[in-house]
Amino acid sequence: MIKPFFSIITVTRDNLDGLKQTALSLTQEDHSLYEWIVIDGASTDGSPEYLKTTAAQWISEPDHGIYDAMNKGLVRATGEYVLFLNAGDTLALPRTLETLATLLAVRPAQPDLIYGDAFEDGLIKPARPYLDIPQGLFTHHQAIFYRRTAIGDLRYDQTYNIAADYKFTAQFLRHATDVLYWPRPLCRFETGGLSQRQAFKGRMQQSLIRRELGMTLPLEELLIVSKQTLAFTLRRMAPQLYWRLRATST
Repeated sequence: MIKPFFSIITVTRDNLDGLKQTALSLTQEDHSLYEWIVIDGASTDGSPEYLKTTAAQWISEPDHGIYDAMNKGLVRATGEYVLFLNAGDTLALPRTLETLATLLAVRPAQPDLIYGDAFEDGLIKPARPYLDIPQGLFTHHQAIFYRRTAIGDLRYDQTYNIAADYKFTAQFLRHATDVLYWPRPLCRFETGGLSQRQAFKGRMQQSLIRRELGMTLPLEELLIVSKQTLAFTLRRMAPQLYWRLRATST
């Protein structure tokens, strides 16, 4: 059996409509390129019954939160690259995986990490350079492909229930030797998730992670948190200005 090039991991709980959205997005891809792994947190909304009608590899059982479920997905992945698309998130455009696979086929070496832009609220949110990781996650987690063999034993730290993806990526980059920015949207991000509902807590967890990993000095950390707080406030109070500045600052 030929191994898939991509492992698409979807974490879900009681979000049948979102799960169907993600599934529909994947039907627009060459099915031989990917495996779809769904980790369902014992949903009671009909999600397990729906998954029986799909080609997904799936389990439905209680877990200890989103990052516990994501770790379960990593254990099951067999593809060259891993991408997390949670229920409701979709690939940006049809044939995204095929186009990316074609691009990688002509490179002399496979990058450890691939990232791109994202659609959010109907607008393109450009990624920042990955070296800006001390400033926060440089793009949406759903727009980052990790080379599975480069992940090794790294897992999501469940101590951080909102920002574990930030720590995971920061740790991954410490050992990555080749990073590729693909200047196009890779995902459509579904807004309203935990990280947005508890944005302040997420910023504080990021700050703790930076200190734990020795990524910043005290004054630098203060400036980063202040900048993040200002950006969040501007987005809530003046979203049009926020998006204008966000687009011109990258």
